[in-house]
Amino acid sequence: MLNWFKKKPTPDAPAPQPVPPPAPLVADEVAVAAPVEAVDADPVVEAAPVPAVIPELEDKPEKKSWFSRLKDGLSKSTSRLTEGITGIFTKKKLDDEALEELEELLIRADLGPVTAARLTAGLAKTRFGKEVSAEEVKDYLATELQKIVEPVAQPLVIDPSKKPHIILLVGVNGTGKTTTIGKLARQFRDEGKTVWLAAGDTFRAAAVAQLKVWGERTGCPVVSRDTGADAAGLAYDAVEQATKAGADVLLIDTAGRLQNKAGLMEELRKIVRVIKKLNPEAPHTTLLTLDATTGQNAHSQIEVFKDMVAINGLVLTKLDGSARGGVLVALAEKFKLPVHAIGVGEGVYDLRPFEARGFTRALVGLE
Repeated sequence: MLNWFKKKPTPDAPAPQPVPPPAPLVADEVAVAAPVEAVDADPVVEAAPVPAVIPELEDKPEKKSWFSRLKDGLSKSTSRLTEGITGIFTKKKLDDEALEELEELLIRADLGPVTAARLTAGLAKTRFGKEVSAEEVKDYLATELQKIVEPVAQPLVIDPSKKPHIILLVGVNGTGKTTTIGKLARQFRDEGKTVWLAAGDTFRAAAVAQLKVWGERTGCPVVSRDTGADAAGLAYDAVEQATKAGADVLLIDTAGRLQNKAGLMEELRKIVRVIKKLNPEAPHTTLLTLDATTGQNAHSQIEVFKDMVAINGLVLTKLDGSARGGVLVALAEKFKLPVHAIGVGEGVYDLRPFEARGFTRALVGLE
C-alpha cells in the first residue's frame, strides 16, 4: 500500500501489523444503538484481537492509479467546468462577453467570486481579442489553480517522539468525522503504528457504535462510555490509557451539534483543557472535517470552529458527491489552512493526501 503520510525517520521501526478489513459502513450511521446509562460510568476499553495471518484485503487499492480514481471522484465537478468552458470557447475570440461567462462559470463551480475575478482578469491580460481554445483555457486554469492550492497541500506529519501523537477531529455532524477516523486508523495500522480510538461523540449512540466497529475491524482499542457521558472526561481517560500503553497515535472523535453552538464550544474547549493537563503540547493536530457537498457553507463552518478550537488542518470529504469540488480552491485562497487529505469515495483507500497538481488537472478535465 502507498505510504501516504509523511513520517519523521525513526530507528528500528516496528514491522506492519496484519489487520482484518473493515466492514462496509455508511458515513456516521450505525443501526445499533447503545443503552443510555449513568453519565459517570467508568470508561470501557474494547479491542478485537489481531489475526496471526494476513487475510486477503477486500478493500485493497484498485489497480487503477490514484489520479484515475481522483478523476472519477471529481467527475461531477469536472463535467460542469469542462462543458461550460467548451461551450464558451468554441472558435470564439476572448472578448468581454466570454470573460463574463467564464467568471460566472467559475463562481457556479464554487471557486468563489474573488478567485473567479482574478483568474479571468489574468486570462484577459494575455489573450484578450485573440482566439482561444477550450484546451488553452483549461491549461491556464490548471496552472493558476495549482498556484493557489499548492501552499496548503501539506501531508499529515506523525511525530514518532510523541507517545501518543494526539489527533482531535472536529466538525459538523454528518461531515464524516467518525468514518474518517476509521480510515485513518486503518491506514496508520497498515504502516505498523499502534493506534487507539476515543469515542468522544458521546451524544450519539450511533457514532459510538460505529467507532467500536472500526476498532474491532482494525484491532484498535476503543475508549468509550455510555451515551450522554462527559466527553472531556472520556478524552482524559483515553489520553491517560493510550499514554500508558505507549500508543503511537490517539484519534479522538467529537460531537458536532451546531444547534447549540455555545454548548458545543464549551465542550470542545473543555476537551482541549483536560487533554493539556496530561500533555501540555496536545492535541498535536486538530483536524476539521468538511463535507464538500455543502459548497460555500464550508466557509462558515471553518469560521465557527476556528472560534472554538485552534484548527491546524482540514480534511475535505465527499468530493465525489457533488459538483462543488471547486470549493477547496476557495477555502485555500481565503483561509490558507493546510489540507491534509481528501476523500473521493467510501473505500478505506479513497481517503488520500491532498496533492495540488493532480487535483487541479483532474478538476478541469486534463490528463
